[in-house]
Amino acid sequence: MMLHLKQDHSEFVVLSVLAEGPSYGYAISKEIAARSEGAFKLSASAMYPLLTKLEKQGLVTTSWEEIKAQGADPDSSGRKRKWYTLSTKGTKRLAQHIETQRRVVKILSAFAPDALAGGVGMP
Repeated sequence: MMLHLKQDHSEFVVLSVLAEGPSYGYAISKEIAARSEGAFKLSASAMYPLLTKLEKQGLVTTSWEEIKAQGADPDSSGRKRKWYTLSTKGTKRLAQHIETQRRVVKILSAFAPDALAGGVGMP
């Protein structure tokens, strides 16, 4: 079942991936899909504006890397890849997201019938 991420959730999952270490847009998107077993997917049209917003807010920093094809002429220029790194401010925002998610789960679990909470009757 594919789920569409709300803006808050998109920010949370991107910051979570970057907490593991620097990455670039396509790799972040693949990691989100892998960790969610395909349930969450961020398209390029959603990913890159979000990364730009996170950069403007100071939650991530960026750097560029030149990528050359294997066997390419050493004097030729390659394509550029933009890397994103979680900043100190981004780490703090991620901690806030985690705390919010914990509170939401705690509140929602108060509404789950005991049978469902224990997995009884679940398909």
